[in-house]
Amino acid sequence: MKDIFSKEVTTEITNRINNLTTETQPNWGKMSVSQMLAHCCVTYEMVYTEKHARPNALAKMLLKLFVKNAVVNQKPYTKNGRTAPQFIIADARDFEKEKQHLIAYILKTEALGKDYFDGKVSHSFGKLTATEWNNSFYKHLDHHLTQFEV
Repeated sequence: MKDIFSKEVTTEITNRINNLTTETQPNWGKMSVSQMLAHCCVTYEMVYTEKHARPNALAKMLLKLFVKNAVVNQKPYTKNGRTAPQFIIADARDFEKEKQHLIAYILKTEALGKDYFDGKVSHSFGKLTATEWNNSFYKHLDHHLTQFEV
């Protein structure tokens, strides 16, 4: 899997994001391009903000048992897969605002680097390795940018 903590991959991802327009349509799914950008921001909001409630102990245990591996492994997500409720973006969003938020989060993640994330506790899965963080960040972004053909 590509290294989201590297300048080269960060540049590639941000270039792909910058190729999106308000008119870009998905190959699958129901989200608009603005909703997709906001959806991708949720991953980073869970790392950098307190915007989203943390799961209780039972929910966290179930997430670790049944969801974690699918999120942190290298296997790509399938089209039209289910998403957690906090990732569902149903309202209209401002394209430029969401795009700038997402790019800022990606750049912050690259600047903090692998060492910052190695052993960092995830919102839903507990302690993750830098590789697991990388896989979850990159795989999610690549999935949705591919969804919108960039």
